[in-house]
Amino acid sequence: MTNPRRARGAGGPDLVSGHLRKRVKQLRSERAWSLDALARASGVSRSMLSQIERGQANPTVGVTFRIARALGISIAELLEAPGTATSITVIRAQDRAYHYRSDRSCTIRTLSPLNLEKDVEFYEVELAEGGELRSAAHYRGTREFLTVQKGKVRIESGSDGEELAKGDSVSYRADLPHAVINTGSGRALLFLVDIYRNG
Repeated sequence: MTNPRRARGAGGPDLVSGHLRKRVKQLRSERAWSLDALARASGVSRSMLSQIERGQANPTVGVTFRIARALGISIAELLEAPGTATSITVIRAQDRAYHYRSDRSCTIRTLSPLNLEKDVEFYEVELAEGGELRSAAHYRGTREFLTVQKGKVRIESGSDGEELAKGDSVSYRADLPHAVINTGSGRALLFLVDIYRNG
């Protein structure tokens, strides 16, 4: 699992969201792009982009990543808000920009700052009964570390597999196809860390 990320500053979500609104409009104007042009380049709908620029939408991590990639900059460069630097980074539970995935079988919330992409990624994962999280191989050398907070799950990495219960922890290769499967009754709650090998 991978996704782009960036820390919130001392000014809180409202200040950073306001900065993002202005930043997207500024960068789009500098390139003489229309909303339609940015929509085509990013894969984000024109209406969503318009709402972001008007401050009427708080984009998810995935949407923010697609916008940054289309503009040819990093997530950090897109979300960095001047004057908000602090030694403490807080990610609020209700901040939907950090809700990486949410559907009937799986909910994933990012618990680490967005600027640490391809360094370390920390997630809270909730799997519905029978739910599973399957991932393609990540970059070479990537490992995942997982702790079961609630429920029972099966971890698969390549052709290997292990059963885990509440309180168990595991590490495994994530540069192979891998999966986390809820094998218990009820929902499973997990904490997952991706560590990428540098260089």
